[in-house]
Amino acid sequence: MGTIEGRVALVTGGASGIGRATARRFAAEGATVVIADIDDAKGTSVAEECGGRFVHLDVTDPLQWADLVAGLGPEGVGLAHLNAGVATFESDVLALTDQQYRRTMGVNVDGVVFGLRAVAPVIAAQGGGSIVVTASLGGLVPMPFDPVYSLSKHAVVAFARSVAPQLSGLGITVNAVCPGFTDTPLVDVAERDAIDVMAVPLLDPDVVAGAVIDIVLGGGTGEAWYCQPGRAPAPYAFRGVPGPRSLT
Repeated sequence: MGTIEGRVALVTGGASGIGRATARRFAAEGATVVIADIDDAKGTSVAEECGGRFVHLDVTDPLQWADLVAGLGPEGVGLAHLNAGVATFESDVLALTDQQYRRTMGVNVDGVVFGLRAVAPVIAAQGGGSIVVTASLGGLVPMPFDPVYSLSKHAVVAFARSVAPQLSGLGITVNAVCPGFTDTPLVDVAERDAIDVMAVPLLDPDVVAGAVIDIVLGGGTGEAWYCQPGRAPAPYAFRGVPGPRSLT
């Protein structure tokens, strides 16, 4: 089982949405929170609210990750929620620009890979801990209205599941949280209109934050937890791929 009280918890994209909600929950559970974001004003405000501190961080820049880790001090970090994410808001892949593609893959995928690579040794030095990455239901099923966002979240799910076995030897659990449509700034006006037409309820970010807490305390690893309105968050049951058969 994981522990939260007395630990240092890093939250990327913590200035708003799911990150802010998770930071608040970590603080309520007794953690010292470090908010990392590119929005200095909102990030500082959330850090002050949580009694923690704010660090400016562009998650796509490995040098900034190195600086963040170097500045953590002897307390290090024991929990990390690699949450920062963006969408392309582009359904037509033929209209997709290079800038849209690079930004989405940079924040959503590079931010997770660089972040895990940077914090895992620090967490291991603290005797182990937990890393939770924010994916999406779009990382478990197709998402035709933003295929590159879906691509990035499928990558995040696969990465978390793939690195979990090797990091378990360091006492680190790695899991993904996969929310459905959530009431955050990432959902733009057009998407809200489409969601209204589909009559799909939006998740409260606090529900996702609660799932992150459950993941940390649960102690499992290599899991992808779905979050849907009206359902208790739980690990998604991946169906096994049929194995090979002998040709003889």
